Amino acid sequence: MGLENELTPRQIVEELDKYIIGQEEAKKAVAIALRNRSRRQMLQPEMRDEVAPKNILMIGPTGVGKTEIARRLARLADAPFLKVEASKFTEVGYVGRDVESIIRDLTDLSVNMLRFSYAESVKEKAIRVVEERILDILVPPLSIKSRRRKKDDDNAVNFESEQDVLAKTREKFRKDLRQEKLEDKIITLKIQNRVFPMIEVFSPLGLEEMDLNFRELFGGMLPKSTKDRKVTVSEAREILMEEESEKLVDMDKVVAEAIAKVENSGIVFLDEIDKIVGSDSKTGPDISREGVQRDILPIVEGSTVATKYGMVRTDHILFVAAGAFHSSKPSDLIPELQGRFPIRVELKSLGKNDFKRILVEPQNALIKQYTLLLGTENIKLEFAEDAIEEIASMACQVNDQTENIGVRRLHTIMERLLSEVSFLGPEMANSTVNIDASYVRRQLADIIESRDLSRYIL
Repeated sequence: MGLENELTPRQIVEELDKYIIGQEEAKKAVAIALRNRSRRQMLQPEMRDEVAPKNILMIGPTGVGKTEIARRLARLADAPFLKVEASKFTEVGYVGRDVESIIRDLTDLSVNMLRFSYAESVKEKAIRVVEERILDILVPPLSIKSRRRKKDDDNAVNFESEQDVLAKTREKFRKDLRQEKLEDKIITLKIQNRVFPMIEVFSPLGLEEMDLNFRELFGGMLPKSTKDRKVTVSEAREILMEEESEKLVDMDKVVAEAIAKVENSGIVFLDEIDKIVGSDSKTGPDISREGVQRDILPIVEGSTVATKYGMVRTDHILFVAAGAFHSSKPSDLIPELQGRFPIRVELKSLGKNDFKRILVEPQNALIKQYTLLLGTENIKLEFAEDAIEEIASMACQVNDQTENIGVRRLHTIMERLLSEVSFLGPEMANSTVNIDASYVRRQLADIIESRDLSRYIL
């Protein structure tokens, strides 16, 4: 596929603008990184391997859009995306998750994405097979022995006429099945028993980090057993659709494509990277934060990680790291890791005007969300302009007086503001609630005025 079919950096930024207010510098940086991936695919193979992704380090306080930018970028690229907190990993030798599990999890995500995609592509074929299997239960065909006996028995009822009756009955049931008239009918379905014997494994890394899939291994060795289960036709359709989709999807092809997608399009968002900067104090246990940095380094530089699907190279995975860096700075990271994040962007704190825009402009704006939610109970919410101004002002005020948590403060204020309407919702059907500045002040004034109270409630 040529570059003409890909989004341009300007178009990527326009798409991000639909969900994220401000932070133009960060949007431009990720847009260029995404476009460079498409450009790389157009190069000759020998040069393609030489072009490494330019990893990005986002610096900024919480709640300003760091995670959302990375998540929306992955959706635009239709790429495997994994968000992890750097602080939950430990150096090899300590109890905890090792950094290679990032790539294993990313590969799992990619396989599941493609499995679902391929299952959709064979859906029509699976529907036809499932229909025949349900009809076989509703109208069982004559067994081979029965057919032979009836053919050999001179006094038996005409075999062809019985077959015709069976075919007509089957077609009648097929018509009812397609018109969903039999959805609640109970049938007996033979289901493969998926319960395997318990296996106790002792490993220094714990079962979570082991690549061997013991269920698959022992499931293949043990004889298949089935059990009868009473289900409705509707439930049977779902169970059989899953079974038939698994049979129709070529998992070898899925795995090969999934690994290629991870290696060429994967995006890893490393949040809280500032939390693995070693503390100034050298006394007491540190769980070797610098050791975690050194473990992350090979993956970011480019290495090969063993997964249950095969070996995965990390050379061209895009890493986007983020941190508030309140008590540390990017230069406190080990020099080798700093060098692997050449693009650095600073995200600005959000002000009153940003909050006003966030409330109404994005496609998933908070006011739109609450209006639609309460609209399901026929309650019409109408926000006056001065109400939006007051909510934004209060969010700024609380952020200044307590901890600055960015846009998340709006979520807290909106939930508190509409708690009464949400609670009384079923009793307020077919009514209109007008929300203006006085309504906002009436609902939140006591909390805002009491600094101690706002610290706990907002």
